[in-house]
Amino acid sequence: MQLDFKEIITVSMVLFAVIDIVGTIPIIVDLRAKHGHIESEKASLVAGFIMIIFLFIGEELLNLIGIDVHSFAVAGSFVLFFLALEMILGIRLYRDEEASSASIVPIAFPLIAGAGTMTTLLSLKAQFQTINIVIAIVLNIIIVYIVLKSSAKIEKMLGKNGLGVIRKAFGVVLLAIAVKLFAANVKGLFV
Repeated sequence: MQLDFKEIITVSMVLFAVIDIVGTIPIIVDLRAKHGHIESEKASLVAGFIMIIFLFIGEELLNLIGIDVHSFAVAGSFVLFFLALEMILGIRLYRDEEASSASIVPIAFPLIAGAGTMTTLLSLKAQFQTINIVIAIVLNIIIVYIVLKSSAKIEKMLGKNGLGVIRKAFGVVLLAIAVKLFAANVKGLFV
């Protein structure tokens, strides 16, 4: 295991695009209006815990049910592809039902540490050092916490159009990542 600054930056950007905390600000603002105060610390810590646990035991879980990492990574590339399409085109292909409480469900899970994030973590584990992924998760959780804590200020500062532009830009990045992930792992299916 070795620290690699370039890997940390790459993984951080991938996770930032997948988590899409800036793009979820309108959802967070809506949840805050419906449920009152959102516990930013609690939501961030739970999301980080879920992501790190899944990073370490996700592969064993897959092995238990007979799925290899390449298959999961290819499936993950499809999930990322559709998430990217949602972000770029402004459409909703799939969303979970709304919950009655906001801090853990739906903010920590599935908004932050959802299916796309889990898939991405296992896909990244196939390509990058675990220590660099853990550092990237921690960096993203810090960003998530800051965004949750100041979501109202960010919404006022960027406005609806600004949030839309950022969401679309990260959607294009995520689309490119999905294509790269597919290309890197599809060969492993036929070995």
